[in-house]
Amino acid sequence: MATSKEKNAITPSRQDDYPEWFQQVVKAADMAENSPVRGCMCIKPWGYGIWENIQRQLDERIKETGHENAYFPLFIPLSYLEKEAKHVEGFAKECAVVTHHRLEEKNGKLVPTGELEEPLIVRPTSEMIIGESFSRWIESYRDLPLLINQWANVVRWEMRPRIFLRTTEFLWQEGHTAHSNAEEALEETLKMHEVYRSFMEDVLAIPVIAGEKSEGERFPGAVGTYTLEAMMQDRKALQMGTSHYLGQNFAKGSNIRFSDQNGQTQYAYTTSWGTTTRMIGALVMVHSDDDGLRLPPRIAHRQIVILPIIPKPEMEAQVLEYAEKIAAELKGCTFHGRPLSVIVDKREKRGGEKNWEWIKKGIPLRIEVGPRDLEANSTMVCRRDRAHNEKNKISFDQLSQEIPALLEEIQQGLFTAAKKYRDENIHTEIKSLAEMEDFFTPKNQDKPEIHGGFVKAKWCGDASTEALLEKCKISIRCLPLEQSGSTGVCIITGKPATIDAIFAKSY
Repeated sequence: MATSKEKNAITPSRQDDYPEWFQQVVKAADMAENSPVRGCMCIKPWGYGIWENIQRQLDERIKETGHENAYFPLFIPLSYLEKEAKHVEGFAKECAVVTHHRLEEKNGKLVPTGELEEPLIVRPTSEMIIGESFSRWIESYRDLPLLINQWANVVRWEMRPRIFLRTTEFLWQEGHTAHSNAEEALEETLKMHEVYRSFMEDVLAIPVIAGEKSEGERFPGAVGTYTLEAMMQDRKALQMGTSHYLGQNFAKGSNIRFSDQNGQTQYAYTTSWGTTTRMIGALVMVHSDDDGLRLPPRIAHRQIVILPIIPKPEMEAQVLEYAEKIAAELKGCTFHGRPLSVIVDKREKRGGEKNWEWIKKGIPLRIEVGPRDLEANSTMVCRRDRAHNEKNKISFDQLSQEIPALLEEIQQGLFTAAKKYRDENIHTEIKSLAEMEDFFTPKNQDKPEIHGGFVKAKWCGDASTEALLEKCKISIRCLPLEQSGSTGVCIITGKPATIDAIFAKSY
């Protein structure tokens, strides 16, 4: 992290006030803003362009595994949620409820009237409403597996909202599948968990720890929940995506049954899995610096901006023509199977002002062209992952070879830096609950750089022990899929233990 003594484009710096720094990065990049509705956000084109790239690339991966997209209702009858007690308990405090269906004017004010016979829940998640459809679509084992995905919005009444991290309404993708046996359903759960992992690391350049949730952190009503946990630059954990093995719990609640090969009626085994616009918040918090947003090229809304430098009006036509020539050359190049996304910034603004706007937006490459570059048939290229005043001269003839290579170097560099930072902040030396409490609630509150991160330690697996972690506001983030197999002592109880667990504060 940069120190507070450095001159930064974003104020405050990460070290001085990380939560406010995050808000200012989002604002400076012109990604989103708070809406008039508490807890909701308006996603602006620069932020939504990132979401569109996430949608397109993740949707391709989902479809490659045999899933098809569909759409289901925003409203869910209250009685549907009541069919699965644990599920209702998990979401009851977050539900938005529709109770009336019209407005009437009384004394100059609009008043809700026409009370509904049954309240409708605004979709917090779709297991129960999709389960109702599955119960009608599935009759025989020949109808299985049923592999469905939808891109939609959901509402969870958030008490402490924060743009791209916790909002009342957010966008997401949710997959729902039904299978004839437990083995196939669990295989599906883990397959989609791996799809998420590869997307987050290969495209978002965010290193994640793949693991299973402990019982206390499991999705309401699930048999098993698998998660991907990432470390932000304030060393807190962010849950990036989850995949749930639901067993027959939801099938029984929604009456999803099928006739097997022997003519016997069986309940299906189901899964669900999802990721959200929270991934954009993670991009900000993992990669950005004190000059603003930094975007991995594979997910950037635009990868390259060309900045014409026009010292005299009579040179404008020639410089702009050269800028367009460069743009056309680069648009003919591909990066990971897609044409490069290039924009020429022709706005009537000072060069320095435009340059800093693009730095704050996090565009991977800025290409400056002026009369001298035109004469030399070259360009000046600036990388967002390097100092803002560092420039490299590249001839026009070399652009199609060197620019894609630079983008790949930036992509891999951001991932490597994030992984190094995470690995340096995973602690294995902490052996007791008292030590962990001291670690997460340090006496030196004025020195945030000396504490925080992930604690990797042994856990006995007793779900009742998770409540003891609430005192220092931490939780078991996951039980890594890659277990060491060694024996040790539970960090909470001191009893013999074999399970490796990751403990952290989280968003």
